[in-house]
Amino acid sequence: MTRIIAGFAGSLTLRVPRSGTRPTSDRVREAIFSALEARDALDGARVLDLYAGSGALGLEAASRGATDVVLVERAKPAAEVCRANADALLKAAKGGRRPHLRVAVRPVAAYLETAASGVDLAFIDPPYDLDEVALARDLELLAPLLATDAVVMVERSSRSPEPAWPAGIEPERRRDYGETTLWWATTAQPDLPSQPE
Repeated sequence: MTRIIAGFAGSLTLRVPRSGTRPTSDRVREAIFSALEARDALDGARVLDLYAGSGALGLEAASRGATDVVLVERAKPAAEVCRANADALLKAAKGGRRPHLRVAVRPVAAYLETAASGVDLAFIDPPYDLDEVALARDLELLAPLLATDAVVMVERSSRSPEPAWPAGIEPERRRDYGETTLWWATTAQPDLPSQPE
């Protein structure tokens, strides 16, 4: 069973697609969101949840203060689950501000080619069998869309190599949780020209 862990929709049960997805475990999601809250990366954030599956990562971010979340999922049955979960989350938002939630039923690369910039937080949780070339392409398309100090989290099998980070995305750290590895990265800071003395 997958649930929203905390925030205004805490304990809300989420639907999960019958097949073709691998939901992030509660333990790993707890670790992800503890890290994000520690760096104040959620409040008011614009979020992309790529390869969304059930939408659990993006919707958890919305429950905890993200204001704009796009769930990108090309499989129609999974996208329908994302829509149902997003609707349930919005019903739980009593009063106060309601996050803006969208489901994009498109392949990730096709979505990124036309997406708006200003992304504060991107979750990339592809199927473990997605090849490294396709993941590298996704990261390359994502890089110019990122806001200053954006956070990128890539979830992979612990047997997968480190992602090929493009210019504009700077790796920070790796964390292992059994069969799952989280790769954390942020927007690369441009080199400033040296000041004359």
